[in-house]
Amino acid sequence: MLDILRKRRSVRRYKDEEIGSEIVEQLKEAALRSPTSRNFRPWRFIFITDRDKLEALSLAKLSGSGFLKGARLGVVVCAAENESDVWIEDCSIASILLQLCGQSLGLGSCWIQIRKRMHSDSQTSEDYVKGLLGLPEKMRVESMIAFGYPDEEKEPIPREKLEYGKIISEGPG
Repeated sequence: MLDILRKRRSVRRYKDEEIGSEIVEQLKEAALRSPTSRNFRPWRFIFITDRDKLEALSLAKLSGSGFLKGARLGVVVCAAENESDVWIEDCSIASILLQLCGQSLGLGSCWIQIRKRMHSDSQTSEDYVKGLLGLPEKMRVESMIAFGYPDEEKEPIPREKLEYGKIISEGPG
């Protein structure tokens, strides 16, 4: 697992290569196995491979979502907020598990924050995505994740560049 964490980097350029259905099924299973507070499972996952839909979703934010246009899979992570008071945390956990699973399967990915971001001066990114996908009012959109086979190489962050000063240890060791 640590090796997967070491190699995982945000990938924003993808090869024009389909992701096989068996890999997509593994990602779906990973999402549904995600930890969830009190087992409420408020999250919903919308798996999108349609190129036109991915392009439309790539416009969700003023900046920072355009690379979704080149992805071969996008996953919208959302939740019924009335099902759990910690839907944000549950969706965030599921998002990173999806990315780690994708990494283990040879995919590159990048997380796209949607909640509390703007599509335009007058519309939130969340409302834009909800409108595009026809989601009900009670559904909240936390993030989108772009997936594809990487068309860029990024070296792992060297261990000496990790910010160990942000770790506070108590007791021996």
